[in-house]
Amino acid sequence: MHMVPVVRCDSLRTGRLVMRRWQDGDREPFAALNADPHTMRFFPGTLDRAASDAMIDRLEERFEAQGFGLWALELAHTGQFIGFTGLNPMPDDVPGAGGMEVGWRLARTAWHHGYATEAARAALDVAFGSLGMAEIYSMTAVLNEPSQAVMRRLGLTEFARWDHPRIPEGSPLRPSVTYRLTRDNG
Repeated sequence: MHMVPVVRCDSLRTGRLVMRRWQDGDREPFAALNADPHTMRFFPGTLDRAASDAMIDRLEERFEAQGFGLWALELAHTGQFIGFTGLNPMPDDVPGAGGMEVGWRLARTAWHHGYATEAARAALDVAFGSLGMAEIYSMTAVLNEPSQAVMRRLGLTEFARWDHPRIPEGSPLRPSVTYRLTRDNG
């Protein structure tokens, strides 16, 4: 069996941001971000500290296994943690299953500064460059217009509309949308 070597990408820098592996000091600000109802309004609910910490642990395990993932995001000039951006496998039961998504979640104080777009563009460069991926997806609730605006700024186009299988029927968050970008169009 031929094994594909893991491409390690533990950190990236953009003009204003550092994208890096997770650190213990990220746990408290990440828990605060995940507990903010306004930040989490397009998700089924907020996360408590235990669930937030468990998410960091899973993200770090993915870095160990595949060499990249959802990077912790900080402001380069202050070192302030502001959220995450990066690459994550698409779930099995959604349009784009088996592919890789570019995703982000930023603290409210980091909104409207172009950070999500800047960091996601760096993640796309890794995906299409050193990782050699042919396409990237991104998905969200149809109601999440701010994230869809980022997707469009990055050059992704709408790929599919669907009902999220893990969100209850009748929930306004169930209608979902997947966007896609191919290396040839990127």
